[in-house]
Amino acid sequence: MRKLLVVLLLLTGISGFAQLGNQEMNEPVKWFYKVEKISDTDFNLIFKATIERDWHVYSQFTKEGGSLPMTIKFENLGTDYELVGIAEEGDTYTEYNDIFEVDETFFKDELFVKQRVHLLKGDIKAIYGKLDYQVCKLVCINGSEDFAFSLTGQKAEVKKKELTQHDIEEADKLEFVAKNTHYLEGAQKEKSYWEVFVLGFIGGFIALLTPCVFPIIPLTVSFFTKRNEKSSKGKANAFLYGFFIVLIYLLLSVPFHVIDSMNPDVLGNISTNAILNTAFFVIFLFFAFSFFGYYEITLPTSWSNKMDNASSVGGIVGIFFMAVTLAIVSFSCTGPILGSLLAGSLASDGGAMLLTVGMGAFGLALALPFAFFALFPNMLKSLPKSGGWMTTTKVVLGFLELAFALKFLSNADLVMHWGILKREIFVGIWVVIFVLLTLYIFGVYRFPHDGKGKISKGRIGLGIVTGVFAVYLALGLFGVNKLQMLSGFPPPSFYSIFKDKGEESDLTVFQDLDEGLAYAKEHDKLVMLDFTGWACVNCRKVEELIWTDPEVNKILKDRIVIISLYTDDRMKLPENEQFKYEYDNGSVKEIETVGDKWSTMRYINFKTTSQPYYMLMTTDFEYLNKPMQYEPLEAYLEWLKEGVTNSER
Repeated sequence: MRKLLVVLLLLTGISGFAQLGNQEMNEPVKWFYKVEKISDTDFNLIFKATIERDWHVYSQFTKEGGSLPMTIKFENLGTDYELVGIAEEGDTYTEYNDIFEVDETFFKDELFVKQRVHLLKGDIKAIYGKLDYQVCKLVCINGSEDFAFSLTGQKAEVKKKELTQHDIEEADKLEFVAKNTHYLEGAQKEKSYWEVFVLGFIGGFIALLTPCVFPIIPLTVSFFTKRNEKSSKGKANAFLYGFFIVLIYLLLSVPFHVIDSMNPDVLGNISTNAILNTAFFVIFLFFAFSFFGYYEITLPTSWSNKMDNASSVGGIVGIFFMAVTLAIVSFSCTGPILGSLLAGSLASDGGAMLLTVGMGAFGLALALPFAFFALFPNMLKSLPKSGGWMTTTKVVLGFLELAFALKFLSNADLVMHWGILKREIFVGIWVVIFVLLTLYIFGVYRFPHDGKGKISKGRIGLGIVTGVFAVYLALGLFGVNKLQMLSGFPPPSFYSIFKDKGEESDLTVFQDLDEGLAYAKEHDKLVMLDFTGWACVNCRKVEELIWTDPEVNKILKDRIVIISLYTDDRMKLPENEQFKYEYDNGSVKEIETVGDKWSTMRYINFKTTSQPYYMLMTTDFEYLNKPMQYEPLEAYLEWLKEGVTNSER
């Protein structure tokens, strides 16, 4: 089960992300097709591909339980033609995969597959189908390729999805005939990485306090200082060890840069994809119960054994593998924290660089003690002894993992409109979680790995904090306060068992563009396009903390109609409103959901994938100032005032 969980995390975090955007990726595989005529009714269909260096594509016949095999799907098979025998493959390689514990078969550099077919009808001119495959290097990409084999000697074109007049008419509605488009020039703001750095550093510091990492600090520092006769050399090696720890965690983010360079949108999709959010919910539950002591999640033992052997090598190489060994053996404690950092970073619109910043900060927090105590080895004696306090730390982290897990399930619930985690239910479960945490801290009950002992003053203080927080949540549940400290984290206030959307708001808000524009024209008001999302934390913060500010609220109420367009809404459009949109590069996107429609509109007109994203304009699409993203109250208020002033000129 431990290895299964590791595999689930890896596949969810890498292959899953890539799959979301495979239609727009430049994949490292180039395909070619050839037909060999055997007779008037029999042909060999030959699939060839060149594979970029260091990449590999898995065979159709790789063993189950490993990476995804290549599959070939033929159209009209059994009616127009039939397959003769199984497909023949060219040179392949077989290697044992330690993670999946199976032998995997794959192609390198070149791919060759030959499939014989026998025609059942005499008028077949071409054979069409689709290839699905997985190509891997540092990251795995799930790719697909439409193919066409001509049986007449003439070129066969891959079937293209023809656009109908309905498609063209609906697509025209997505593009604004706007005025004052100069406001869009340079409108994208630079992303601040400070918050992610701080969160990553805090995560690394918390990981230091766990039983997997804390006891290693004095042992490792003593090893470096005693091993070398010269204290200066011991200190230098300890610094080098710390540097390698930071480097290792930075390297863990490299695969996501590979994905991000192929499709910048794919990493942001994690925050709106129901399957991925549900997968993270399950993973975090596993992590939580591991922290509670019911089982231990570790990477395969063979990995740690190999790294441990490599660390015995002297010099820089040995120190590097010592750092790798630390990362592997501490995974059961650092994995859940890294999982939180991974999900949080990729759910934002900052791309892979945010993850790199967070991972670097995490590694820095882990590395600093080794460098610090190497400089001042005598201070090692002042470190607290390992003991029950570290067990308490793990259990507290377990409860926090439960709380975070609920957020991922809430994301999936919101975008899919399941209605299972309304705001009251979400907050109510959090109340239970933090009440149970408080009772644990005060020793009312224990977990299997807990020892007996007195409740320390520090633990009492922590129990008071969690108890007060539980009371704060309970008061919010009963409407005494609006939980502004947690704004954006629970479901929005309108996603309620007892209230409908807009019941508490005095603002004019529409979720349909045409309806909103018609109302604004009738009442002579300005329009604010609000590209938002159900799973967007910053969107909720703006709505609950900024739009409720008296001065902001007055401007919005008196002068502006808000049109909120949910770009992650998975509700299906009526069939007569579904259509195909063709991008400039020739790729065709199926517009099937509400979110498909609004996210495509946002990209066409503003060339952005960010949310929240606000644009002030008149009803005839005259932009009044630059677009606004998530900003503090003061900046948002000034932006509103500027737009209203420009409309009066």
